[in-house]
Amino acid sequence: MSTTTPLPSPPPTTARCAVALPHSRRAPSLARRVSENWLKATDPLDRVPDAVLVVSELVTNAVRHTSGPCVLTLTVRDGRLDIAVADHSEDLPEVHRRSDGDERGGLGMGVIRGLGGQIRLVPAIGGKTVHVLLDLRTARGTSPDR
Repeated sequence: MSTTTPLPSPPPTTARCAVALPHSRRAPSLARRVSENWLKATDPLDRVPDAVLVVSELVTNAVRHTSGPCVLTLTVRDGRLDIAVADHSEDLPEVHRRSDGDERGGLGMGVIRGLGGQIRLVPAIGGKTVHVLLDLRTARGTSPDR
């Protein structure tokens, strides 16, 4: 008599890309280009345009509201994309403000929420990281919570 032992489940597939971006007006454009190329090469997803828009908003905020460089990290795991932008400012954005924007901004986070992005702030001594989680399996503008 033989017994079979179930094989362990394979570990979740994770792909990661990180790029340091200078504090310059060209940083959002560079971030968009790097993100689009990496995402298409990693997994040609229908949500690449949404992800690139989120990257653009986050990096633009980092350039506009801080005085130093930032780091963009993209992580694809289990059908979800974590877009993270870390900077050297301890000032936290108002991610829950619902407005039409003003001279300080305010429109980008609404755009991100409209795309179904889940926004999370991680404060740290000497900076912060803004994460946006996109479910790559959902259609544009829909959220699994809705």
